[in-house]
Amino acid sequence: MGKGFFQVPPAVNEPIKSYAPGTPEREEVLQTYKSMYESHLEVPLYIGSKEVKSGNTKPINPPHDHQHEVGVYHNAEKKHVELAIEEALKAKQAWADLPWEQRAAVFLKAADLISGPYRQKLNAATMIGQGKNIFQAEIDSACEIADFLRFNVEYMSQIFEEQPESDSEAWNRVEHRPLEGFVYAITPFNFTAIAGNLPTSAALMGNVTVWKPSDSQIFSANVLMEVFQEAGIPDGVVNMIIGDPEMITNTILAHEEFSGIHFTGSTNVFKGIWSKIGQNIHNYKYYPRIVGETGGKDFIVAHKSAHPKVVSTALARGAFEFQGQKCSAASRAYISKSIWPEVKKLLIEDVESFKIGPPDDMKNFINAVIHEGSFDKLAKYIDQAKQSDEAEIIVGGSYDKSKGWFVNPTVIETTNPKYETMETELFGPVLTVYVYDDDKYEETLDLVDGTSIYALTGSIISTDRYAAALATKKLENCAGNFYINDKCTGAVVGRQPFGGARSSGTNDKAGSKLNLLRWTSPRLIKETFVPATDYRYPFMG
Repeated sequence: MGKGFFQVPPAVNEPIKSYAPGTPEREEVLQTYKSMYESHLEVPLYIGSKEVKSGNTKPINPPHDHQHEVGVYHNAEKKHVELAIEEALKAKQAWADLPWEQRAAVFLKAADLISGPYRQKLNAATMIGQGKNIFQAEIDSACEIADFLRFNVEYMSQIFEEQPESDSEAWNRVEHRPLEGFVYAITPFNFTAIAGNLPTSAALMGNVTVWKPSDSQIFSANVLMEVFQEAGIPDGVVNMIIGDPEMITNTILAHEEFSGIHFTGSTNVFKGIWSKIGQNIHNYKYYPRIVGETGGKDFIVAHKSAHPKVVSTALARGAFEFQGQKCSAASRAYISKSIWPEVKKLLIEDVESFKIGPPDDMKNFINAVIHEGSFDKLAKYIDQAKQSDEAEIIVGGSYDKSKGWFVNPTVIETTNPKYETMETELFGPVLTVYVYDDDKYEETLDLVDGTSIYALTGSIISTDRYAAALATKKLENCAGNFYINDKCTGAVVGRQPFGGARSSGTNDKAGSKLNLLRWTSPRLIKETFVPATDYRYPFMG
């Protein structure tokens, strides 16, 4: 039982370290990287109190050196998935009954472990397993995951604090119960922070979770489980299983106690899951919560008033940081004709200056894409552009997979605003540019809105306030996160809650109270102090 109205520590965004030459963090992360790269890790399934080894293993290979093996992971069989559900449900009541401030303390400790003693281990694991340079790793696997954990605790306290009005006749109060059953979390390869946030945001609100990370993120997922265990998350509250995604998902969605899914991944997979939930709806005890963030075909629109250097920098960073493997990455751009020659020159200079290679060489801005499937898809679209009479590769266009999955950042200029790479999500370092006539700005905004099925992020770059205001209005439904005079990536927890609509997801805004509310079931309690003793009302006199 609660014994006070507790105030949580104010959430503050974790400061980003520089990793400049000579700094202690640079030396520490490189030493940790070297040690982990030369070791050989065996990643089990985490089910209840047990680390389960199925014996069916697959290798963990860094994307920049696909012949090198840094470890293996154990694949789950159906019986392991069923056991994970069973262990979650066994842990449920005690976890749900634990006072909220005790749950908060667990996740605040996890945040401090990540920003402190585990910082470079989690960064190095993300660099090795997911191919991130140190800056991309730092903002993700050190800062953003710590921010999620700390801000979620603050948001939880704010949710509990908001109460209905009462008067002298009755006391009204709302409590936020966890969902009944268990929550299924599916996380992608590209952000360690997302991998940590999806199971824990539901768990913070008193739920138990079964978590399936991407098999391309296992190296850092294992470090997250180490952190969760040291932080004191009880056995069975977060269970990590790895294996065939279709088998795991079908097994979970068939269970009558399934109560919700927290998902980040591809649009087609999410739509397939939604369909299966609908088909199974009569089997469930509850209406499942469906929360998902999926794909994007994110845009930058440059008005004729924009400064070319601002535009070229937004394109270089927005399209090519982490090899364009962000759901928010700029992959289509609409540039006004009068500024395009200068923007083009500056963008080519930037891209040609990029250094490409493994993440332990910190001169490299670009690293490898995640796996061979991604590499082959990107190579196909680059080759198509080389043969097309509607497209021209103005910089980049080469690739090499002899040692790692390296795709050179590529910019395609097209004369067709509906060219395939203007519409298709590629999830890699390929940007397509359409140049529009200066006097067709408003028509181009309509084109932006109507080209893609997605509505995740986008930006307008303009020094003309009327032009910026027009874009803000006309593009209101095609970007859940809209930026003015900036790139379309880089949402920060506590500042820019993240999520999109249309085919980009349910727009439940990770990093906000809105998301946490999806994992609660409110109960209103009205307590009348002096109950009525006569059924008659005054009008009956």
